Amino acid sequence: MLTQVAEGVLIHQSELLQNNAVVVHGRAGVLVIDPGLTDGEMRCLANDLADSGQRVVAGFATHPDWDHVLWHAELGEVPRYGTARCADVMRDLRSRADWKARAAEALPPEIAEEVPLDLFGLITGLPTGTVQIPWDGPRARIIEHPAHSPGHAALLIEERGVLVAGDMLSDVFIPMLDDFNGTNDPVEDYLTGLSLLEGVADEVDVLVPGHGSVGRADQVPARIEQDRAYMHALRDGRAPDDPRIGPSAKPGWEWVSDIHTGQARRLAERRGCDATPG
Repeated sequence: MLTQVAEGVLIHQSELLQNNAVVVHGRAGVLVIDPGLTDGEMRCLANDLADSGQRVVAGFATHPDWDHVLWHAELGEVPRYGTARCADVMRDLRSRADWKARAAEALPPEIAEEVPLDLFGLITGLPTGTVQIPWDGPRARIIEHPAHSPGHAALLIEERGVLVAGDMLSDVFIPMLDDFNGTNDPVEDYLTGLSLLEGVADEVDVLVPGHGSVGRADQVPARIEQDRAYMHALRDGRAPDDPRIGPSAKPGWEWVSDIHTGQARRLAERRGCDATPG
């Protein structure tokens, strides 16, 4: 089920939502990033790794969305790293008596019965300021940024030129904003995240987004600019000229337009509140 995208770096894409699970070969085993959605997918991943003589030595969750903090017992009891903030979000959720019901509410109905939740969100937070994954393999640089969700981070596998971007730079999803909580500015946060990824673009040969198609070096600047153009249009209250929404959307992904409509409405409401005299 694995496809090689660079030396020692392989991916598997889920059928639903086109999530990309990433496997990075190290000296003593593999690092698994965002391992998949369903019991069957993750079990198959574990079996394929075992059949090839590889064992999982570490995991990494790029951010605390439900589809990036899953795990399967057959992948092993290993450290599953994330940023400190990502781990805090998951710890807060799991501290609630009804955490499993809350997690289940986010699951797509098509696969809700197939998603294992027992190991959901058990993330080991790395100390704030940690710049690389602590493992015996290619240096995996952590690029933490505020875009999309709390504690979001991309990984740059430096020796392989691979950027694992989390939920950014997708060819099927538009940029998706974090929630407004009264103290943050999700639009500016997203633009900050794009700038940080742009800062490493010259080091990237292969881009692996959280969802959608793998991109090559020449596509990285184009995807950054496409996401930035969308954010500028959204911020300014303009209709974005974006192939991921409207009639040009990929077949089966027309519903992404609904995400845009919701984000545009929230921003319009926010602008209205900001303009209301105190």
